[in-house]
Amino acid sequence: MKIAIIGGGVGGLMSALYLTKQGHEIVLYEKEHKVGGRLTFVEYGEYRIDEGPTIVLLPRMFQDLLSQAGISPDRYELLLCDPLYTIRYPDGTVYTKYPDAARQADEVERVFPGEREGFLKFMEEGKSRFAIGKSAFLENAFVRKADFWTFQNIRNLLELKPQWTVKKLMAQYFRDERLRLAYTLQALYIGGDPFNAPAMYSLVPFSEHEHGVHYLRGGYGSLIPLLAEELQARPGTEIRLNTPVEQLVIEEGRATGVKTAAGTESFDAVLFNGEFPSIGSILPSRKIKDFEASSGCVLVYLGLDRIYHDVNVHQFFIGSDYEKHMKQVFQTKEKPDDPAFYTFHPSIIDDSLAPPGKGVLYMLIPVPSGSDVKWGDEREWLDAILERAEALSFPGLKEATEWMEVRTPTEAEAFGLFKGGSFGIGPTLFQSGVFRPQVKPFPIDGLYAAGASIHPGGGIPIVMQGAKLAAEQMAKDFKKEGSNRYERQASI
Repeated sequence: MKIAIIGGGVGGLMSALYLTKQGHEIVLYEKEHKVGGRLTFVEYGEYRIDEGPTIVLLPRMFQDLLSQAGISPDRYELLLCDPLYTIRYPDGTVYTKYPDAARQADEVERVFPGEREGFLKFMEEGKSRFAIGKSAFLENAFVRKADFWTFQNIRNLLELKPQWTVKKLMAQYFRDERLRLAYTLQALYIGGDPFNAPAMYSLVPFSEHEHGVHYLRGGYGSLIPLLAEELQARPGTEIRLNTPVEQLVIEEGRATGVKTAAGTESFDAVLFNGEFPSIGSILPSRKIKDFEASSGCVLVYLGLDRIYHDVNVHQFFIGSDYEKHMKQVFQTKEKPDDPAFYTFHPSIIDDSLAPPGKGVLYMLIPVPSGSDVKWGDEREWLDAILERAEALSFPGLKEATEWMEVRTPTEAEAFGLFKGGSFGIGPTLFQSGVFRPQVKPFPIDGLYAAGASIHPGGGIPIVMQGAKLAAEQMAKDFKKEGSNRYERQASI
């Protein structure tokens, strides 16, 4: 089959790799001058740091999916972060997370006396919840809604307590509010509200201990050239850069081609890997649901004249009123006055990102998506955040800074991210699982989708899994269509 892929993010590239392994011909259209989407680098001279995602979760799934796409493990290197990360609370408490439950139980008891048994129970029950979530939901598409609403799936769903929030679930294990926060903030990894995200997302903090937090040597952005080179080495593959698709061609209920400035080209199927809510701009005949966006981010990239060897690669700094911060992000849509923030200092374990003896630092501040906040004059606000980072963990940070670049939801929206949100549509209850757009999002034959807004959701390994589901759905449909054609010919 000849297949068009619209968008060269990780979902589009992985879909293309799976489809070429099936023997199909691929033309990938990318509107930018390079592929990768948000999985790329910000660069300044010899400084280089990941623009978007930084944390590799679910390493075994990540490696398995790459292997199935034709990328062997000897072509990249995953490094376990040990410790995983540090959380710094406004009262001076410092809590460190480790990649194994035994050490973590000791840390829980040291920092939060009396909470050890609750942590061990969280890990024990998390094993069964993770097994259910992975097999029943992550590894299945729900193109036919009836495939989701089976007796067994409903039982599985109830085990994951979708009617509960992550916060409510953590209250079953931990009494200390600070510890509850430590096991709910992970909803922010995919742009969700830690106070209201469905309890199924508790699988993320469980997985951190069970499977570890990893770093891809060279940065996450180094994955993209690897995928692109592998794809271009395969026959029947073409990547067209600087080529936005203007319209999907739909004939008699089937996607039959795409239109660009160069004209219209016919295809047997089309896969959309842009921000899913934007599909309405090239599919004007179909009304697109008004989705709720994920949270946005202010991202700060720094080139430093030094490396801070005595800190962890990943750190979280909690503001004076975390609940207020989350309300400002998800409800009142205001610029947070004393926000929590995250730092990523990969130079501790990777000397390839800066000149010798120098380092890079990435800061992420959760902020509202949408246009409620007018970004453009945040110098004073950012200075206060940088001063907190300097006082708590990075002495002399301002003096050490040789380069700084800032990106806000305004730039994210201009790039094409939905409402400036950093993670596609938000992981709310009714935008998760069967309620999320599926790999075959409409009753249009030959039209498929992959990406952070498509089931099973955001996070790089999960998007890669979604790409695999899309390729599998295509194979299933092509086989069925081929069988139907054979039957029609035989009857004639």
